[in-house]
Amino acid sequence: MLKVDNLHVTVENREILKGVNLDISPKKFHVVMGPNGSGKSTLALTIAGHPKYQVTKGEILLEGENITALSPDERTRRGILLAFQNPHEVEGVRIIDFLRQVLTELKGMDPAEAYDLIREKAMELWFKEEDVHRYINVGFSGGERKRLELLQALLIKPRVLILDEPDSGVDVDSLSIISRKIDELHSNGTAILLITHYGRILQHLDPNSLEVHVMKEGRIVLERGGDFVREIEEKGFQAIFEECGCNE
Repeated sequence: MLKVDNLHVTVENREILKGVNLDISPKKFHVVMGPNGSGKSTLALTIAGHPKYQVTKGEILLEGENITALSPDERTRRGILLAFQNPHEVEGVRIIDFLRQVLTELKGMDPAEAYDLIREKAMELWFKEEDVHRYINVGFSGGERKRLELLQALLIKPRVLILDEPDSGVDVDSLSIISRKIDELHSNGTAILLITHYGRILQHLDPNSLEVHVMKEGRIVLERGGDFVREIEEKGFQAIFEECGCNE
């Protein structure tokens, strides 16, 4: 579905990604882990097309099409969606108006039909009807913000969903519903790239479906199955890197 080939990325004249290679298939649930500063969020934002992140070498392919030079909105229209680590507040824009416009423009839905679908999916994510009439993320808790990001994904049904630390700032109850809905999207054919520091959210997912990619200093240095998450949790990244010789 998505291929990252020898990707080098510079941010403010400093190279962050130094030759990332990654193949994302809908058949596997792809997880990127690594210590702070390893380049995980840079990878996510680059795939989404953030203009701050300059690709100096390599390419990003979506089902064989080179999308490296495409704008963020064009990537979204082709089916790539990024759920942000820290979603911003948007004062003055109501959730229902924003999501209805998304569905009418991206999916060609009738506004009334879009309204009903938004209400239905919002309730699945524990939002009350009055919540969707609030301004985007204004006064929202961490869990509410992450659930709102996921609501967008459930409505759009992207081909590729990138989740940048969906478990950060989230309580246990929100984490449970978020993980179930992510798994639902994956089961329905969306390719998933989930970025996390910890294995907390992965405890809610089938380890046999996971493919774990570990980043260090702008590169993917290890790729293992789902059981590797527990080893990372027990030993920590530094011990893992020493064992694999990745510090050399």
